[in-house]
Amino acid sequence: MKTILKIAIFLFCIVHATTTYSQNKTIDSLKRVIRIAKIDTAKVNIYNHLAFEFKESYVDSSLYYAKKAEGLARKIQYNDGLAAAAINQGNVHIILGEYKNAKKAFSKAQLIYHKLLDAETGNKSYKNGLARSYASLGVIFSQESNYYAALENYEKALKIYQEIDQKGSISKVCNNIGVVYKSQGNNDKALEYFKKSLKIQEQTGEQTVPVTLTNIGVIYFEQNNAATAFQYYQKAEKYFKTINNVRGYALLNNYLGDYYKKQKDISQATSYYNRALEMYESLQNKFGASLALYNLGQLYSDQKKYNEAMTYATKSLAYAKEIGVLDQTFHSEKLLSDLYSQLNQPAQSLEHYKNYIVARDSITNEENNKKFVQVEMNYEYKKREALLAEQGKRQTQFTIFSILGAILLIGLVFLIYNRRQVKRRLTLQKEVAEYEQKALHLQMNPHFVFNCLGSISSFIVQNGTDSALKYLSKFSKLMRLTLEYSKGAIIPIDKEIESLQNYLELEQLRFHQKFTFKITSSEAVEFNMGMPPLLIQPFVENAILHGMVPKEGNGKIEINFDVKNGQLICTITDDGIGLTQSKQLKENSVTAHKSMALEITKKRLEIMEATTNKSAQIEIKELTTNNEITGTQVTLLLPIQYIS
Repeated sequence: MKTILKIAIFLFCIVHATTTYSQNKTIDSLKRVIRIAKIDTAKVNIYNHLAFEFKESYVDSSLYYAKKAEGLARKIQYNDGLAAAAINQGNVHIILGEYKNAKKAFSKAQLIYHKLLDAETGNKSYKNGLARSYASLGVIFSQESNYYAALENYEKALKIYQEIDQKGSISKVCNNIGVVYKSQGNNDKALEYFKKSLKIQEQTGEQTVPVTLTNIGVIYFEQNNAATAFQYYQKAEKYFKTINNVRGYALLNNYLGDYYKKQKDISQATSYYNRALEMYESLQNKFGASLALYNLGQLYSDQKKYNEAMTYATKSLAYAKEIGVLDQTFHSEKLLSDLYSQLNQPAQSLEHYKNYIVARDSITNEENNKKFVQVEMNYEYKKREALLAEQGKRQTQFTIFSILGAILLIGLVFLIYNRRQVKRRLTLQKEVAEYEQKALHLQMNPHFVFNCLGSISSFIVQNGTDSALKYLSKFSKLMRLTLEYSKGAIIPIDKEIESLQNYLELEQLRFHQKFTFKITSSEAVEFNMGMPPLLIQPFVENAILHGMVPKEGNGKIEINFDVKNGQLICTITDDGIGLTQSKQLKENSVTAHKSMALEITKKRLEIMEATTNKSAQIEIKELTTNNEITGTQVTLLLPIQYIS
């Protein structure tokens, strides 16, 4: 066995050396040709080729030759070469995590290629360049979590590549589309595109095979199929050892670290995360390095090695902020907040927790802005910024007055110190609760909206254009109500009833009157009583999807608001298939979807209890009659709150 292993290692060294030698040979050949080239357009093309060859190994050299190509192309007015130079520069900026500069470069290339195609419509070379610029922009938007823009650019690139029958490029775009769907949590769609990509790659013998194998492995890993995931990781690792793709290999090492972490093999996990970090640092790729540093910080935190974890988490945050990646910023801020909390440094913990919430808010707002309500959400975002600034100003004033008070009452230092410590702890707890409430509230809005958008998508497929337009009209009205009412911490109960009425009418339309519904409110419910927005809707949605839809025949949903024993009682009752059968159907479903509604609602109720000092509970039970299941009942017992 050891002999075989040695032979395998030896063969790997030969293949790897051959690959590196082949690349160096190409570069040396291009350098010789550039010395004797007489035609300026040929020189531009060679400079661009050199920039492409240096892209993965020496980014500084790649940028140098791309700028040489740009300068000469501009001098001789060679637009094709100028556009290619812009793409090469954009690719370097992507690797360095400089997304703003990369976007400028690709946008510049697009403008040039569009002008060239206006003059020469059928030129495949120009079309290929234009498709490359779209695909590269898709990469940037994907890493910025702007998935709508990423898919839009990838689809444009895919259409052009299919027109010119570029199979290699088609496979790459399919792979990238799969990455976007995976980021959105649509693993089934992601797996579909990854396997399309892999099929083409294996037919054409592309070097991108290990990247796709890695992505497929990630899908299986997230579906808790670690054994299958590891098989794909192993295949990918074998491929990576035969090619020169340091960036892809670094990402695989990150995923292998995740795998061994799940297997509780801390030594192997640490080793793979460190390998990933070394590779990203060698590429000057701060995006990947930030992720690897975060993984190492989390690993040490799990082992309660908080000081070691702090070093990695701090550096991860610094990289994330430097390149402006919100997603990694809010993860790193949260880890630092937890670490400072464990080290008994509450002030620093709170500061990072606030930063975490701000980053999280920004991500949520960006998604909402780009999808459907840009003007309204921009207004809300500015208002939140002003509120945070005002809170910061008040905190500063409080600190100044506290210091002055301490100076004036120097004789009572010990007593004042003790009182301030108690007050500070209470203030910190209150602020953390407020920020957490705000974060959960913002988390509910996109969760509700994305579920509605899913309903619209299904309805379009099932019912055609005319019905879809009718559905979209109702959805627009519901969204205006939701955005208006969800601005406050609590809303009047009659407004919640109005939103539920609209939502249920939409779902009735979608499922062809599959169910009827009734919303009632007792006389004990006063006009100025309030409740948190979007608290009832997820349970109504579950009643429809998991109770009414699988049921044979029509069903009924009843929603009731009442006041008993000093509590607001909200009851959602359906005569669907019940919890037991619904759970079985979900377990057997290939497209099972992980709902966040119950988890988020429980957390919101915990915070409500903490802030109101009154009980807030949820009860879910299966209804039976004569040992037969007759439906499900969800009861929310909430503290009574009044609209001021």
